[in-house]
Amino acid sequence: MATIHDVAKLAGVAPITVSRVVNNVGYVREDTRARVEAAIQELQYIPNNSARSLRSKKTNTLALIVSDITNPFWTTVTRGVEDASSDDGLSVILCNTDEKQAKLENYVNIMLQKQIDGFLIVPISSNPQVVRHIQRRKVPVVVLDRPLHDVEVDAVWSDNEGGTYQLIKYLIQLGHTRIAMLSGISEIATSQQRIAGYKRALHEHNLTQDDSLLIHGEFKHESGYQVTRQCMESIQPRPTALFCGNNLIAVGAFKALYDLGLRVPEDISVVTFDDMPFTATQPFVTAAAQSPYELGWQAAKLLIAQVSGKEPSGNRQIVLPVELLIRESCTAPNTLS
Repeated sequence: MATIHDVAKLAGVAPITVSRVVNNVGYVREDTRARVEAAIQELQYIPNNSARSLRSKKTNTLALIVSDITNPFWTTVTRGVEDASSDDGLSVILCNTDEKQAKLENYVNIMLQKQIDGFLIVPISSNPQVVRHIQRRKVPVVVLDRPLHDVEVDAVWSDNEGGTYQLIKYLIQLGHTRIAMLSGISEIATSQQRIAGYKRALHEHNLTQDDSLLIHGEFKHESGYQVTRQCMESIQPRPTALFCGNNLIAVGAFKALYDLGLRVPEDISVVTFDDMPFTATQPFVTAAAQSPYELGWQAAKLLIAQVSGKEPSGNRQIVLPVELLIRESCTAPNTLS
């Protein structure tokens, strides 16, 4: 690991000058500052911003990096993490990536500079590079919601495949054979697992998969609106039911169906992964409901066990059950629609 002296040598300055640049104190000429910053980047130098933390090796602080804090799902996950952490006298710093890999990597490096005690991370893709980067620094890490392959890391997620399978099976039992799946980004593990549940239900009921009915977007209500319009306006014959990949996609889907003059469930049935407030849609939507609070709580407890030294880091996997909630948004297909 690079030291402040390594940076000073490469930049041709004294260590005190590197310290001034890192801490943004004192006067440093612009050309000198540029050389120091270039050396820091080249050496991937991570400064220690707390002398006290250097002595104790603890800051009693965890980093929680989520994908979209505007989604109520993640605010509830955050509450679970915060409650579990505060019980052990730990504080939580919340970071939001907006599903952007660059933001994730930047936050990880910032938190490493702050000598954070451990990370709770929602990956952007199935690439384990960021987790390996943290592990090389010997910092505890737990993955939330989106399991990773090709890396040994503690992880907590919901039964995405099983929950989706239950929803699609329910629609098939109602008589639906053309079920569109409005998914999130294909590289995200939750999308992949939910698609696997969708395909398994079709296969077990001898229904041929129509690739035009599997549509990728983002886990956002704007995307839900767009892909629903795309699905209902361009696919023939039209689907008689929609599976929404998460609650925000469902909000967008309901708005699009309303704008198209389609009634739920009379003209089309709708189900969603993730529960949502009753005020979010009318009628109340049939859902595969996760337990976001439990997800956050369990992940935090895994991390705290690592941080405290009670449990070594490893490959512990916790898969939380999903509950099928049958409500008013589904009925048998309308053959006249």
